[in-house]
Amino acid sequence: MAYIICEPCVGTKDTACVDACPVDCIHPKKDEPTFEAATMLYIHPEECIDCGACEPACPVTAIFPEDNVPEQWVSYIQLNYEYYGKSK
Repeated sequence: MAYIICEPCVGTKDTACVDACPVDCIHPKKDEPTFEAATMLYIHPEECIDCGACEPACPVTAIFPEDNVPEQWVSYIQLNYEYYGKSK
């Protein structure tokens, strides 16, 4: 089970979660060419090791375990998968 980044990240793109991630699975990073165009950050569903380090690092409370995503943001599960060319 991966962690999912949801609506509070849209327009924020705070990268504290990127720094907290021990496996480097949150993108785009500030030094990636797609960072400026992206509206939010995404967690790679196959690389995430479910450690939870990103969740408390997020200053806008946008990160949730996949099975605990609030109902109003369940569409972000598919968005996170699609960003990496995966389907849920």
